[in-house]
Amino acid sequence: MAELVLSPMGLPLVRKRFTPADYYQLERDATYKSDFYEGEIYDMSGGTSQHSLITMNLGAALWQALRGRPCNAYESNMRVAVLKTGLRTYPDVSIYCGEMEFDPEDPGRTTATNPTVVFEVLSPSTERYDRGTKSEHYRLIETLAAYLLIAQDEAKVELFARDGAVWKSTTVVGLEQSITIPGPDVTIALADIYDGIDFTA
Repeated sequence: MAELVLSPMGLPLVRKRFTPADYYQLERDATYKSDFYEGEIYDMSGGTSQHSLITMNLGAALWQALRGRPCNAYESNMRVAVLKTGLRTYPDVSIYCGEMEFDPEDPGRTTATNPTVVFEVLSPSTERYDRGTKSEHYRLIETLAAYLLIAQDEAKVELFARDGAVWKSTTVVGLEQSITIPGPDVTIALADIYDGIDFTA
């Protein structure tokens, strides 16, 4: 499928548009991660050492907190599909409680559709996307109880939790603080999330 668009010089260009099947085929062979939405594929590779460490710390803290519960935490290789909009994306961390359900358009069954909680570690290049478009899509997932944004440059976690038809926000700041996550109903210390992070670097 192709679309006719104009170049910056006003000349006609043909831009290929992809189907979900195209996207999943390309992702199977790719060496980097990409998001998919409305026929477009977006390169999401890259990230800082702080981003990686925060993500690992968060995953470790969740693994400990979820032990003995019917929930599991997954790192960023677990892709999510928002069935109501068609967005396919990779949260930095996600939690699933109960049996996972998969995107019927993904023959490899590598894309889940029913996360309970998703987490994004903010980066300058993706913060607008994480706060805006991606947040709007995530909120359309019926199973989602909470969506958390984790800052890199300070000890700060923003929680957006579903309360009926309303999403309520809570912000927690400081290494001495903790955040309680709805859904699995676990509490994580910010000191654990930011262990080893030098905010002055």
